[in-house]
Amino acid sequence: MAIPKYQQIKDELKHKIISGQFENGDKFYTEAELIDMYNVSSITVVRALNDLAKDGYIVRQQGKGTFVSRASDHKLIEYSDADFLEDKVDEVTVLSITRDNNPEFIAKLGLGPMHYYYKIERIRTADGTPYVFHESYIPEQYINANYPDVNYYSSIYDRFKFDYHIHLNDEKFEETTEILFPTEAAISKHLKIAEEFPTVLQLKTTRLESTGQILEYRKTYKRGDYFKFTLLSRNQ
Repeated sequence: MAIPKYQQIKDELKHKIISGQFENGDKFYTEAELIDMYNVSSITVVRALNDLAKDGYIVRQQGKGTFVSRASDHKLIEYSDADFLEDKVDEVTVLSITRDNNPEFIAKLGLGPMHYYYKIERIRTADGTPYVFHESYIPEQYINANYPDVNYYSSIYDRFKFDYHIHLNDEKFEETTEILFPTEAAISKHLKIAEEFPTVLQLKTTRLESTGQILEYRKTYKRGDYFKFTLLSRNQ
């Protein structure tokens, strides 16, 4: 599915804002600068800027220019494995990719009863020790059924970024975290731990900000001794 040029420009500019390349109130690119940067028409640039303004990322002031209006609204919660993974080889392996339409996950994805999704199971290891097991549920339209091999989907983020020009980490999400004790037998087998070993379960739903469409529903199981999170408070 071809992505309109204005949408590509909008998404790239949004990523620049959210990633911190601009501070709140900074003067943004002019139309002329963007036309030159992307080698596109003024109509394409104006449409991208208007969409960014509509979504609240920029403010366009006649006679003054365009200014960033929210450079740090996202990522108030930062999740970090740095302490655990320093100097370790971190690898992701895809265990399986299956097409299905189980009503439970059809509902989680906000799809109709005749629609399908793909379930992708992945294991993450640090120096060969499995510490995370992912189950990702993704609408069929965002999966390339002709993938060369299963590890094409070792990074869901990369697939959305390079195949659909969507930066998952920049989109709206809701995530809940709970402690599982004991750990489910199937999960303990994947993580190679005893069922009596505690596991952290994170349920995350990510939506496309512009339409509200659910892009991914993910269940992440993590060894309790590899879990840490940091809460950061930022000025809005």
